Amino acid sequence: MSGPRPGALPTSTGAEAARTARRLLGGHRRALAVSAAAFTVAGLAGLVAPLVLGRIVDLAESGGTTSSLVVAAALIAVAAVVGAVATTVAVTWLARAGEPALAELREEVLDRALHLDAGRLEEAGAGDLLSRVGDDVRLVQESLRDAVPTLMTSVVAIVFTGAGLFALDWRLGLAGLGAVPAYVWALRWYLPQSGPRYRAEREANGERAEALVVGVHASGTLRAHGLAADHQRRVEAASWRAASVGIDVVGLFTRFGNRTNRAELVGLLLVLVVGFLGVRADAVTVGEVTAAALLFHRLFNPVGAVVFLFDEVQSAGASLTRLVGLAEMPRPAAPAPRAVADASLRLRGVGHSYREGRPVLVAVDADVAPGERVAVVGATGAGKTTLAAIAAGHLRPTTGTVELGGVPLDAAQADGRLPVAVVTQEVHTYAGTVRDNLTLAAPDADDARLVAVLDAVGARGWVEALPDGLDTVVGDGAHPLTPAQAQHLALARVPLADPLVVVLDEATAEAGSAGARDLERAAAYATRGRTTLTVAHRLTQAAAADRVWVMADGRVVESGTHADLVAAGGTYADLWAAWSRR
Repeated sequence: MSGPRPGALPTSTGAEAARTARRLLGGHRRALAVSAAAFTVAGLAGLVAPLVLGRIVDLAESGGTTSSLVVAAALIAVAAVVGAVATTVAVTWLARAGEPALAELREEVLDRALHLDAGRLEEAGAGDLLSRVGDDVRLVQESLRDAVPTLMTSVVAIVFTGAGLFALDWRLGLAGLGAVPAYVWALRWYLPQSGPRYRAEREANGERAEALVVGVHASGTLRAHGLAADHQRRVEAASWRAASVGIDVVGLFTRFGNRTNRAELVGLLLVLVVGFLGVRADAVTVGEVTAAALLFHRLFNPVGAVVFLFDEVQSAGASLTRLVGLAEMPRPAAPAPRAVADASLRLRGVGHSYREGRPVLVAVDADVAPGERVAVVGATGAGKTTLAAIAAGHLRPTTGTVELGGVPLDAAQADGRLPVAVVTQEVHTYAGTVRDNLTLAAPDADDARLVAVLDAVGARGWVEALPDGLDTVVGDGAHPLTPAQAQHLALARVPLADPLVVVLDEATAEAGSAGARDLERAAAYATRGRTTLTVAHRLTQAAAADRVWVMADGRVVESGTHADLVAAGGTYADLWAAWSRR
């Protein structure tokens, strides 16, 4: 069984996960107390039926009256109602404690995921993160909703039923305890093997998700380079590893079930044999032995639930350690905020490597003056997107510094304004109305301002043509937006956010020629008067910029105005000539 993939996000220990669970549940002590009290009442109510049935056997043997039987039956009915009500109360109040605690954990995990350093995420892989915020959260939630109430009910039933056996007769109680060694033996065989297997299952699922995500997102590139078949084999290998671990877990669990069945057989035989001998010796009555057998038989489901819930608990526990490991990742110390002097952007000695020894950027020195619009061009792999991510503060450079207005970018404070806004080629449409998608950038903006911005970026026409205008619900499962429309909304958010600096990373690439012109006009409005760095996929964007940086092999090899670079006859001139012949 292999260990975690190198570079994977951390996983906490069981003790750390338990401390986090106690911390999160600690704020809901009242709900936990009510739930515990209700579980106790339900456990006591569950003892009534076996004990009363045993009493009925003795009444039948001794010639009891009809009224005695009616009273006994009524007691059983009342206990059943009390038990049902108590169980409902217990589960409801347990949910009132557990669901808010889980919500807090989800928020902590999401907050940490959203602030995860891009380089660390690149190292770990998106699949690892997705499997944690998706599969692991789901497993913990399902366990909290289904397994934990069943576990609590079963534990209470076991404790009170054991007490009931001893209350009938100490010999019958000891006979029932005779099954404990068999259960312990089964658990000692199962637990040391199951924990590592469930952790391996979660890790294998993460690797499978990573392979699938890469295959989907990079399908075009894989096909273009003839790597589709190789990646398909990688997906198949990762899927089979996950399936193999899952099959191994099921096989282990099945063998564990056989051992628990033997424990049940041993316990019931001991109770019946001791009861038979006790009746012969007049130490106990037939009714007491009947009640003892029914009580022990009543333990089958609770004990089986506790034992078999180790399957789900172990899996949920493995998921919880992965969530806590992510939530408790240490954050880099944030520098004290400092006010910026202006909207200038300065890069000094900026270099970056995603893998050691393979630099993507090499000692970039560059400046963007306040309000200047700079376009970055170059061949694929030249380092443009990496440079843009570093300039935006989304990626921490391996070497060098980035300053905004004379202060380090991560410490920049701009009197309540957003220091840097980024629009990339991959834009997400948030589930909600069009208005919701816009007010993310300006929560206090009224409809008049939203319409004015939409009009300025050229999006008002198609927004008003939607079924409900600004109130149209978009996103997954709602009204679909075209890639160009989603990009239009993203560009409209820029003037609403009013940042000092705008970084556009191929932000107008998701459209055909006509759509691209509309998006370029929107981008021009969004960046008007703002310091702007644009990764240009169309050289018309470079021609309209104040200055052009030409990148090659991770370096800025040319810098100047469009006219100057064309006249210089260098790399940019060649690119422009090729573009003009299209």
